[in-house]
Parts: sequence; C-alpha cells; structure tokens
Amino acid sequence: MLACLDETFTKVHGIYLDKGTTLFDTIDSITAEEASQTISSNSATIAAQVEHLRFYLDVLNTYVTKKELPKINWREIWETVGKVTPEEWENIKSRLRKSHSEVLASINSFEDWDGEYEIGGALSILTHTAYHLGGIRQALGAIRAGTPMLYDD
Repeated sequence: MLACLDETFTKVHGIYLDKGTTLFDTIDSITAEEASQTISSNSATIAAQVEHLRFYLDVLNTYVTKKELPKINWREIWETVGKVTPEEWENIKSRLRKSHSEVLASINSFEDWDGEYEIGGALSILTHTAYHLGGIRQALGAIRAGTPMLYDD
C-alpha cells in the first residue's frame, strides 16, 4: 500500500506507472496556461482536478485521523476553479504537496491497520488519486496535441 501511494505521488517503483508519470512529475511539467484549459465544454480544467485532489486528501486525512466525515460540498471546486495565473497554479501545486505530506504523516503514524478508517482511507486515497492522475494525463495529452478548449468564464 505504501509503495503504491509513493509511486502514485512521487517515485516510480515499477509497480504500475512508467518513469516520469507520477502525479508530482506530471503536474510539475504543466504550465498555468495548460492547467487553465479544458478538453470539452463539460470537463474541468487540470487546475480544478489538482485542487480537487488536494481537497480530497484533506477530507480523507480528517476521516482517517478523527474517524468522522463532516458535511462536504464536493461540487464547490468544480464550480469555482477554472483559469489560473502562474502564481495561482504554483499555489495549488504547493498546497497539494503540503496535504500529501500531512496525509503521509497520518498514514505512517498508524500502529495497526486493522480498522476501516486506516485501510479504507488509504485505499480511497490511492484509487481516487490514480483515477485523477489518469484524467490529468489524458487531458494534458489532448491539450498538447492542440485539441483543448480554452476555459471561458
């Protein structure tokens, strides 16, 4: 589990990703202009996907550490994050890294992995992040191929 989480976010170990395709490798290669584009009229920007991942990590960290899930507005980020400036894009990436560090600290503090919160939370983080990593990489491929739509307020 820990190796898969590490591979998803930071370092390929040959479990399921190709070299250079971790989440952090991927977003570090994306410009603010690319992060501000969509590939269809009903898709989110890459910036929104990354901010959603950060938000999800924060929510799941609360879930696994406090054993509670507060009422959440899951739509807010999709409805509010679109076009970003270079500074905003750097801030989004920095906040994701901070949330990732906090989640890792929580996961590494587990003495036992026998409860639904520990295993369920870690699996949720892994699968949800992998899902969005795939979406981000697909969108980036389309954007770089010249088929994006610019985000239109």
